[in-house]
Amino acid sequence: MIQPYTPDVSLMGKLRRRFARLTHRRPARLGLTRPTVSFTFDDIPASAGHAGAKTLEAHDARGTFYVCAGLFGQDGHMGRFADGGEIVDLIRRGHEVAGHTFGHLDCHRTPEAELIADLDANDAALHGLGAAPIHFAYPYGEVSPRAKALLAGRYASLRGVHKGLVHDGGDLNQLPGVGIEGPDGEALARQWIDRAVSENAWLILYTHDVRETPSPWGCTPDALSRLIAHARATGCDIRTVGEVLAA
Repeated sequence: MIQPYTPDVSLMGKLRRRFARLTHRRPARLGLTRPTVSFTFDDIPASAGHAGAKTLEAHDARGTFYVCAGLFGQDGHMGRFADGGEIVDLIRRGHEVAGHTFGHLDCHRTPEAELIADLDANDAALHGLGAAPIHFAYPYGEVSPRAKALLAGRYASLRGVHKGLVHDGGDLNQLPGVGIEGPDGEALARQWIDRAVSENAWLILYTHDVRETPSPWGCTPDALSRLIAHARATGCDIRTVGEVLAA
């Protein structure tokens, strides 16, 4: 059983993550004509690959799944993690598969050589399933200037977990993300969708497990469906991370 990991929540940890936003920046060139929302899933629990993906498909939408191949088929605090066959099925159905390290490592704390080896292993495993993992999310949102510089030339985008919207010129090496998680997750995500509409911006939402009794890091299928419907009703495009940046 994979146990929860506690990232650095100290004042120094918060300051490090905030300072990292000022360093090694790479500007995004978006040119959005409409507000846009990307629904993303981290790790990923099998429920995200099933209920999460099917909920998106019911709205004729697709998502981005940040995958740790080292977790395939294991049990954890968010339920069973998806296996390789389930990742192949996601790709077949038009979803995007991206990287999240092999062993769900803290990119700040992990020594450089170990981190590179882990990234190589994850990318190789995902390539072997037919994915092209050119986008990445920092596990736990843990980032430092060193880690950011190391990963910047490797992936087309790097997503964190600090809340915000992406405008033209936003930092591709530390994209913000808003979590759909916890008892207030749906309401918070809905507010950020409305902000994206008012500012004609790109919003990246993320969650983990998608089930009727989710973990503190997940949401229910109904909550996810309501948010997708709200994004559509307010005039948002719903696109994967790769689709937004390729455009």
